[in-house]
Amino acid sequence: MSANSTGAEQPAPFTLYIRVRYGECDPQQVVFNARYGDYADLAMTEYFRAIFGSWNKVLERGLDCQVVRMLTEWQQPARFDEVLALQVHTLHVGNTSFRIGVHILRAEDAMPVAHTEITYVMVSADNYSKTCVPDDLRALLLAGAPAVHVDQAAWL
Repeated sequence: MSANSTGAEQPAPFTLYIRVRYGECDPQQVVFNARYGDYADLAMTEYFRAIFGSWNKVLERGLDCQVVRMLTEWQQPARFDEVLALQVHTLHVGNTSFRIGVHILRAEDAMPVAHTEITYVMVSADNYSKTCVPDDLRALLLAGAPAVHVDQAAWL
């Protein structure tokens, strides 16, 4: 639990736990910078599974989304065999786009490693033209998946 600006307790955010694999590290023995995009994408897949049941349910409706912006800011390196906690939040849902934040923390001590913001545009799956985010998907994105934890690292 964490407190919001009013001091009220909020449930923990959606969190995906992953373990850094040897092949994700560079010659400096830290996670190669491009892997953070992979980590954010993996976190989004699990977040979408938690809030939509499956991304296939969205595709079956003739909808999809495309990444139009991804920004990562690093605070410290992640290293081989560390467990990372990727906390995912919906930051904004607009008419045709939505923005997600992924906070990457070292699970052992909750030290920040990086933060990624991803902007997606909702598109029609048949021709990839922009389309509105449907109201039911908007509501699910805004509700998020608080207190859902997915452990791919055998951490919990």
